[in-house]
Amino acid sequence: MLSLTCPCCGITAEETEFHPGGEAHLKRFGPGSSDDDFEGYLFGRKNPKGVHFERWRHSHGCGKWFLVARCTATLEVFASYSAQTTTPPVDVIKAIKAKRPDWEGYA
Repeated sequence: MLSLTCPCCGITAEETEFHPGGEAHLKRFGPGSSDDDFEGYLFGRKNPKGVHFERWRHSHGCGKWFLVARCTATLEVFASYSAQTTTPPVDVIKAIKAKRPDWEGYA
């Protein structure tokens, strides 16, 4: 079972208390964008085996959205952090590289 910590209220709980929201740090395209950009935003998603950045909502708690860096193969959670960040914070990258020195980095 995946265990997450909400950075907004500080509660650590099993994943059933949270709701997944898909890939984090996407550049959003909407009205006025080209068809190719909008199609890529809607349907083009990475699905890596390894470190992945995701959006989660604390649905049975404070109700706020936050971001999580975790490994999709082992379910190891490296960090959870504010949803208002546009790229992973430096300390999150350092935490990942400390445990996964072969990780190629955030692209």
